[in-house]
Amino acid sequence: MEAKEILQQHIAKTVNLTGDQFTYFFSFFKPMSFKKGQTIIGEGDKVDCEYFVLSGCLKAFFINDEIKMYILQFAMPTWWTSDYAALYNDTRATINVDCITDAEVLCISNADREKLCSELHEAEYFFRWRTNRGYIASQKRLLSFMNNDTKKRYEELLALYPQLYNLVPKHLIAAYLGVSRETLSRLYATH
Repeated sequence: MEAKEILQQHIAKTVNLTGDQFTYFFSFFKPMSFKKGQTIIGEGDKVDCEYFVLSGCLKAFFINDEIKMYILQFAMPTWWTSDYAALYNDTRATINVDCITDAEVLCISNADREKLCSELHEAEYFFRWRTNRGYIASQKRLLSFMNNDTKKRYEELLALYPQLYNLVPKHLIAAYLGVSRETLSRLYATH
């Protein structure tokens, strides 16, 4: 499936755009290819884009002073990612985004997204809806960390995103869950 078609199907789940409107919408996106392990956003970078994943898998993460990795997000096909605090606040990146696998993405700049939103009500609605869904997912994840033990968080992740277990190395899933690789191995052996 072509990039244009993938994005069009994704958008159509939320808003209806005419053919001309979608052509205009799509014109603001730039296709990009990345290799496994390649950095898209590095801590300290200027961030001016967000990325829509067409294929592959990305991760958004930070590494603390003790050199421990914390994964904030995996981004699989039809997911969006960036350092949103840096993007919206015009500050330097505090997180990293890189490729777990080779990846194809569509990139849209903050300025172009804002232009689209001011010119096309449907685009504004779509981006607002998507941002709200992302906030809800983050809130659910935070509540899960506060209320559930590791086993329950692991089971939730497995139920929500079973495809992650074929795409993502287990040490990265452990970093997402906030546990050691050994703890994850014990849980993984029980399923």
